[in-house]
Amino acid sequence: MSVAPHEDLLADLNPAQREAVLHVDGPLLVIAGAGSGKTRVLTHRVAHLIRAHGVRPNEILAITFTNKAAGEMRERLEKMLGRQARAAWILTFHAACGRMLRRDAERLGYRSTFTIYDQADQVRVVRACLEDLGVDPKRFTPRGIHNQISNAKNQLIGPDEYMSRVASFYDKTVAEVYERYQRRLITSNAVDFDDMLMLTVEALERFPEVRAHWQHTFRYILVDEYQDTNHAQYRLLQLLAGEEQNVFAVGDPDQSVYGFRGADINNILDFERDFPGAHSIALEQNYRSTNAILGSANAVIENNRDRKPKRLFSELGQGEPVSVVEVED
Repeated sequence: MSVAPHEDLLADLNPAQREAVLHVDGPLLVIAGAGSGKTRVLTHRVAHLIRAHGVRPNEILAITFTNKAAGEMRERLEKMLGRQARAAWILTFHAACGRMLRRDAERLGYRSTFTIYDQADQVRVVRACLEDLGVDPKRFTPRGIHNQISNAKNQLIGPDEYMSRVASFYDKTVAEVYERYQRRLITSNAVDFDDMLMLTVEALERFPEVRAHWQHTFRYILVDEYQDTNHAQYRLLQLLAGEEQNVFAVGDPDQSVYGFRGADINNILDFERDFPGAHSIALEQNYRSTNAILGSANAVIENNRDRKPKRLFSELGQGEPVSVVEVED
């Protein structure tokens, strides 16, 4: 596979994209509007670190939210760098934590060969816990109880802390199931998806040598869709960043739509506070739409209170005016 010369990696970037890619050390927040080429910036930055600064691929952790996005990043990087790109950690949060946890699981009472339960397995275990407690699964549905446990784990709330917070009979039932659920998982040497994050954070917090190992391993951390991170993911990134704080976060508060599943928009709004000395760059050039569409979008979104300022524009022309079409339901 042919490898692109380093100059070519920068040739197709606009000024804001180039500024982000050329940033090396210290925390940086990239406010990436819709259609502004954020994947291009992420992949080119990884390539630039490797080609221009001699960073080893396995010293880079690039976090995405979906396997599809991770696969797209890996594919683009391999076209730019060849086979060496395969050594970079380009993974989802869960995949990265799963790999890290295999190394440190025994410190937390698990064997490194632990099984990862899918959602059907998780609901099955919750149902068994309800049966142990003599609770009617029609009154307290296993799926509903599981959702409460999942929400707690995403907030890094364990069974004991959850029990200390109960305010109703329903909460008490969830707490009792949660405690039994975790005990069953440990006995089976199994974890669920939320455990992969929570247990990795626990290992990093409890064991300084574990934290030092992974901070030394990952010299540079990149994370996509930062506006969609929850508390567990936010804490993980803080622990991995170490003293160098080489966190390159890409996101857009205007595209925060996952609050219902635990995403905290304050993670991106408070980035400069959480990572002192951080800089921010806004990617405002849109490559998908015309200025008529973007002007309307800007006019609407500017009414949001919790956002980072940016104003999208396009070089694709003004385009047709935005129209409203009314149809029967």
